[in-house]
Amino acid sequence: MSRLTTLYIDKEAHKFSAAHYTIFSASDRERLHGHNYSVSARIVAEMGDNGFSADYNVYKRKLAALCEPLDEYMLVAADSPHQSVEVVEDEIWVGFDGRTLKFPADETRLLPISNVTVEALAHYLLEKLVNDSQDQALVEVELSVSSGAGQAGSAIWTA
Repeated sequence: MSRLTTLYIDKEAHKFSAAHYTIFSASDRERLHGHNYSVSARIVAEMGDNGFSADYNVYKRKLAALCEPLDEYMLVAADSPHQSVEVVEDEIWVGFDGRTLKFPADETRLLPISNVTVEALAHYLLEKLVNDSQDQALVEVELSVSSGAGQAGSAIWTA
């Protein structure tokens, strides 16, 4: 019989500040704005004979490493069906509803997601976390992204 343990990681260090806009339709989107995002995880793993299941320090480092490349960048959904994205010299040009938005390429992250929402960010970051993990004891991982107090989105991976 295996024993499962759930670990919760929700540290102040697991955060990033970024600009974005949410796309609602082919002709409607939010204005450009920013959030102070935070990332947390719930990890379910088999408990070992040594009395522990997963190394908190390993996952704390992994969560910090997920946040760092997004901190202080403009986040753009590269896979949105409602906008076009083009790199022009040192700029990212985003076509949306007949308008071209221009962002400095070195201050913009093109993400392989369809919209910059907490839900899409949670799935994106969870995939990166799980793909980077060699931990055979993992049973389930839930990663949450919050864009402010009281609002978050989560994604769940199960073995």
